[in-house]
Amino acid sequence: MPDEIPKIETLRAFTPLDGLKRENLTALAKKTQVNRLAPGEILFKEGDREKRTFYLLTGTLGLTSQEGTSRSVESGSDEARNPLVPILPRQHTAKAATAVQFISIDTDLLDVMLTWDQTGDYEVSELQDEGDGASNDWMTNLLQTKAFHRIPPGNIQAIFMRMQQVNFNAGDVVIKQGDDGDYFYVITKGSCTVTRETPLNKDGIKLAELNEGDTFGEEALISETKRNATVTMTTDGCVMRLGKDDFKTLLNEPMIDWVDHDEAEKIIAGGGHWLDVRLPSEFEAFHEPGAINIPLYFIRLKLNTLDQKKTYVLCCDTGRRSSAGTFILNDRGFDTRVLRGGLNTNKLELE
Repeated sequence: MPDEIPKIETLRAFTPLDGLKRENLTALAKKTQVNRLAPGEILFKEGDREKRTFYLLTGTLGLTSQEGTSRSVESGSDEARNPLVPILPRQHTAKAATAVQFISIDTDLLDVMLTWDQTGDYEVSELQDEGDGASNDWMTNLLQTKAFHRIPPGNIQAIFMRMQQVNFNAGDVVIKQGDDGDYFYVITKGSCTVTRETPLNKDGIKLAELNEGDTFGEEALISETKRNATVTMTTDGCVMRLGKDDFKTLLNEPMIDWVDHDEAEKIIAGGGHWLDVRLPSEFEAFHEPGAINIPLYFIRLKLNTLDQKKTYVLCCDTGRRSSAGTFILNDRGFDTRVLRGGLNTNKLELE
């Protein structure tokens, strides 16, 4: 069962955590908890492929394999300073021989943090506003998203260095429907409401509530269209923003996996799904057989209708809107591809 957040000094006892800068180790600690096992309980089984990095804090673990090998790992030993059976699939089953305390860290997050730390010449604190005591949790929230795991470490460094902080009061409009897209935003403090004005509802339909660590504003930047919704602060707060050109080259492009129509059909045949992000009227005119239709501006509301175990091939008329959709889905851990050239290029194949 989970216990308290480990102290920085506790994490420094392990490798390669001992190489992290203090501020970055502090950020990592906030995403880490101490856990306990009773004697006889299993930490992981042979063949396990879960991307978690385990460190033994107290007690003794027994490691066994189907080949008949066995050994013990005791806390405080040289072996226990290193991750427990880090290679996947795991070659041993780990069972608590005594009462055990251990820590578990998302392996992808740790890898990104280590790479970012070692390729940069600054610390997380340099990007904080010391005056308002803002937390750096938004950074670790971003780094922990699956989307950021696909971005080159050098890009991550440049993204954080080029972001600008902007403060807002409750009721302030951050972006307005109909305006040109200029920035990508990350909420670092406070919360926002996303609304969309329609001909039948001038006050706007509420699309989403956004909180610390959430992002918005990417659709207009990727699709090069007007803002399709208004984002208003519901509390006092602040955001970090990244300019349009930096967003495209540093953040969006590395995240997109383009496929041609033949590649897409193979994915669909293998259990994937077409996800058409055009308007219902466009979808009705023509679409891929069996395609799911979720207009781009409704994707955030419909996330619970999608299956993270499936691969989705996003499509629209040109590829712009589907690129925006794949950013939203990748940011939330979905496996996506984007149809190169869009449906207009491939329309003859649908007729």
